Amino acid sequence: MRYLPKSPAEREQMLAEIGVSSIDELFSVIPEEYRLTRDLDVPRQQAESEIIAYFNEEAAKNIIGYASFLGGGAYRHFRPIIIDSLVQRGEFLTSYTPYQAEITQGTLQAIFEFQTMIAELTGMDVANASMYDGSTGAAEAVLMAMRITGRSKAVVARTVHPEYREVLATYLRHRDMATSEVAYTKNGRVDLAALEESVTEETAAVLVQSPNFFGTIEDIPAIAEIAHKKGALLVVSIAEGVSLGIVRPPVEADIVSIEAQSFGVALSYGGPYVGVLATKEKYLRQIPGRLVGQTTDSNGNRGFVLTLSTREQHIRREKATSNICTNQALVALMATIFLTVYGKEGIRELAEHNLAKAAFAAETFKLQSGVKLLFEGAPRFHEFVIDTAEAPPLWSQRLLNEKIVGGIELKKWYPELGNATLWCTTEPIKRKDIEAAAKVLAAGLAEG
Repeated sequence: MRYLPKSPAEREQMLAEIGVSSIDELFSVIPEEYRLTRDLDVPRQQAESEIIAYFNEEAAKNIIGYASFLGGGAYRHFRPIIIDSLVQRGEFLTSYTPYQAEITQGTLQAIFEFQTMIAELTGMDVANASMYDGSTGAAEAVLMAMRITGRSKAVVARTVHPEYREVLATYLRHRDMATSEVAYTKNGRVDLAALEESVTEETAAVLVQSPNFFGTIEDIPAIAEIAHKKGALLVVSIAEGVSLGIVRPPVEADIVSIEAQSFGVALSYGGPYVGVLATKEKYLRQIPGRLVGQTTDSNGNRGFVLTLSTREQHIRREKATSNICTNQALVALMATIFLTVYGKEGIRELAEHNLAKAAFAAETFKLQSGVKLLFEGAPRFHEFVIDTAEAPPLWSQRLLNEKIVGGIELKKWYPELGNATLWCTTEPIKRKDIEAAAKVLAAGLAEG
């Protein structure tokens, strides 16, 4: 009975209370053919020592020490050890939603500092700290634009992360809101002519990503002019926060959605991530999540309070701007520490380091026989797309044999690109890794 919450006697008492004699009678409304009449097919119970041994054996199957060129919205960056030292303090690690300001000043201050840094990075007036990740942040930003404008249509660039677009489609599936997608040009940027045709007086939001999914930088001022001319709001999604160390912030945007995982949050098999929205002050009351503000107490001392929280957990459902109800304070704290450690100059140097590696890798790959660099002619950050004469699964296995994980195959989302793959270079990637990968890419054709 160690792991069962109710004893047989307690179950009998509960059945009697609701007026049935047995569990079978309780579930009699379920047709018999759908009822399980046998024991569950699960392994026998195991001792704690056996369970530990099992997980140790499974963990040993993980591959470590591989150079990885994967990106596409999830990025490996060096994490200063001070991050884990601080976030594992009990005051932060075990805290819950900061309802009572008088006993959660540390958490509230951390959120406030995070918001301030994000606002500075993006050039926006205010930022929140309560989105699940970059994909839900982008979707929430589109809904926010629809509330502000009173319109019900959105135009989305096809250069936005495919999974972000899928999340947006899920959000809008049961709403009377339509979206249309705009193609990209040969330089890997959104087609401005097609965008201008797509944006109408019914468009609430234009959603673009920069750097986009191909790694290229979009022309935000030109896109903003097209959107604003028809009264639509511009939403800019940023999947790689580190890019803001060197890429001009999208100050022409009305709403900026960021995935801040790169700021000191480890790639822990898919989460947690750090979503955040930033916007102009006039749209403050439509931002989902929460905002922490700075104030003074009755004695004139500096303090922090939950200034705005338009989510279901705090206010009536019909007045909520979102059903987002998580508190991202712990992962936001990781990002805050990361940004504090690096500082303005450090973030810029980190971005320059990533930019230089991508430039070197792109040029090195381009020189190999059978490799073509796509989307040339547009500025990019630390990701780029190549097309190979050889199918990606073939050279991918050879790379794995050299302890290298290659780029992301794009055929799933962009079948028109054939053998195209997306490659990412961040600071853990070494020059020797780039040169080794280039040799493997060229080896297949040489052998053939």
